[in-house]
Amino acid sequence: MAKLKLDLHDIFNKGAAIEEELNRIIQEAVEKKISEVEIIPGKGSGQLKKRVLRFLEQKHIKALYHRVEKDSKNFGRLFVHFKH
Repeated sequence: MAKLKLDLHDIFNKGAAIEEELNRIIQEAVEKKISEVEIIPGKGSGQLKKRVLRFLEQKHIKALYHRVEKDSKNFGRLFVHFKH
């Protein structure tokens, strides 16, 4: 099972870069038919995680994936699952 990983720690305070990276990783998963993307917003205050979830809830993005799973063991990690 192929999987992509995006760690947002380095760009947590760069709004446009966050959007670009999220768009890039979702498009790459769709193009390469990857079944899972792991996104690591980190623990912090939770604001970055909320931002990532808002991004994923956009209608045109939501149409591209199957479901989002919040890691029950690690608050600072999300999994986006795709059906191809």
